[in-house]
Amino acid sequence: MAYQTITDIFQKNETDLTASEAHGLATGLLCIENKVEAASWLAELFADDIILIDEDKTILVALFEQTRKLLGDEDDGFRYDLFLPSDEDSLTEQLEALCSWCEGFLFGIGFNQSSSSWAGETGEIVKDIVEFTKMNTEVEPELDEDEINEHEAALIEIQEYLRAAVMMIRGQFMEYNNGYKH
Repeated sequence: MAYQTITDIFQKNETDLTASEAHGLATGLLCIENKVEAASWLAELFADDIILIDEDKTILVALFEQTRKLLGDEDDGFRYDLFLPSDEDSLTEQLEALCSWCEGFLFGIGFNQSSSSWAGETGEIVKDIVEFTKMNTEVEPELDEDEINEHEAALIEIQEYLRAAVMMIRGQFMEYNNGYKH
């Protein structure tokens, strides 16, 4: 599923959301409750007065259901990835999208949970994700190749951290939802 396709849907419907923010929201919602319906996600994304055409709705629901599948299946969990622009996009665009993804994810996990309920390691991870939303996304145009490579490597590290964090949070809430309250 192409990042630009989802971006175009949001632009066409004159919303300020980004594809990465929408995916972060879907991921957060699904981490908390895997049975959440795509319609609930769409209702969070679009104002009541926006009517999506069927083709756009189908594309968005496919993204949501693909995310559910990758988060819900033990084998597919390792294939889950954040929905972000490609490596060919500018580093600034990639960093902005990462921040947006984090904002969406935080909104998604907060949808059913108050911040006071985040304890232990999960609480620390949530604090880290909050910090990622504050990341400076401006990349100096006069960086040399080594500095650009360092930034790109740091971006990859953050993405891997977030993937692992998502799987840990998802696992914790699966246990909680199955009656293993800690």
